[in-house]
Amino acid sequence: MSFSKQTIKDISLKGKRVLLRADYNIPLKANGEIADDYRIKKSLPTVEYLLSKGAKVIICSHLGRPTGPHDTHCSLAPVAKRLQKLLDKKVLFAADCVGPEAEAAAKQLKPGEVLLLENLRYHPEEEKNEDSFAKALANLADVFVQDGFGVVHRAHASTEAVTKYLPSVAGLLLEKEVDTITDAIQKPERPMMAIVGGAKIADKIEILNRFIDLADIVVVGGAMANTFLLAQGLDTGKSLTEPEDVPLAKDIIEKAKEKAKNEHFIFYIPQDAVVAKQINSHSRTRVVDWGTLTFADIENYPKRPPHEDSKIAHDEMILDIGPFSGAFIAGSIQLAQTVIWNGTMGVTETPAINGLGPVGPFAHGTELVIEALLGQYGHRPYSLIGGGDTAGYIEERRLVSCFDHVSTGGGASLELMSGKKLPGVESLLSKNKVQSSKA
Repeated sequence: MSFSKQTIKDISLKGKRVLLRADYNIPLKANGEIADDYRIKKSLPTVEYLLSKGAKVIICSHLGRPTGPHDTHCSLAPVAKRLQKLLDKKVLFAADCVGPEAEAAAKQLKPGEVLLLENLRYHPEEEKNEDSFAKALANLADVFVQDGFGVVHRAHASTEAVTKYLPSVAGLLLEKEVDTITDAIQKPERPMMAIVGGAKIADKIEILNRFIDLADIVVVGGAMANTFLLAQGLDTGKSLTEPEDVPLAKDIIEKAKEKAKNEHFIFYIPQDAVVAKQINSHSRTRVVDWGTLTFADIENYPKRPPHEDSKIAHDEMILDIGPFSGAFIAGSIQLAQTVIWNGTMGVTETPAINGLGPVGPFAHGTELVIEALLGQYGHRPYSLIGGGDTAGYIEERRLVSCFDHVSTGGGASLELMSGKKLPGVESLLSKNKVQSSKA
């Protein structure tokens, strides 16, 4: 797909003060150190391009959900230090994003210099999309560049309102994200497989419906699968479920069945699971096999499987897909040419006990998906990871470079895949309204 909005390559930048909206909402450790700088690194091509054209670069971003301007746990100061190291160039830091200090720092900036502003969300006007706050941001610069893909699905002051006051174009990361995701959805190499996890069906209803329309295989995992199991009449114990979403689950199942009647299509809901009574590293786990009893038969042979091997106890919860389901999903990946994945298969946040391997007790299903996508079973399909918790887990495992595309935006990637318009993209100048010559 050809990106329909103007980018930094379409406008003159020399000597201009450029307000760059980046997404530096990154994880920090308890001591304030950066836990993962993936999003900072992904912003570098845009920053370096602006600098190479003689622009004065003023970067704004949010981080976390601060309780107010004195919430130092959400300060972008550590980001300024890391950005300085990655650019190998001095990065100035302003203790506010608007007001006298920010204005003075912006005015003193010279071509080729970088200034990072303090957390936008120290001001509640940011999320309220207030014009006055957007105008204060716009007063710092001559041009606005949107490169924070992770926030363009929100109509905030730094994503939408600011574009009313400055010529506004896209950065290189935003252009790449939109083109890559749109191409994977609209022009996939087939068979196309979608793996969708997450907690609530209501949050994924649109993407599930769209994937049923577009994909050849759709797999449901994570806590969301529990509600589908509930809709099929399975007793899920004390698993996280959304009973109010059971009608939605039934509608989706029926839609999938109708498609499968008319064409080759698979909608897969897990047939076994890893369960435990508590979510912690020391919990005793077991596999419950309600779909095929294959695992139970093998484990108990030559005796019959006990009744409890196919039942989830009232005090147990599903915390990961089971080995049969994992094997089925991994096998399906071997037949796919394009795989789009959003949502882990289990509770990947629980760490392993020291000495018991690199992954937690409820991450084995997710690891099977990763291994299959990386070609460990023979075939390696094109892989697009839709940001959010899935991308976070892959970043934590230091495997980002192993996939074809790992998105920097969870919610934005989901909405784009669903076919929705993104406010932070729609508000940018269109290609057919080029107002100035290239640099």
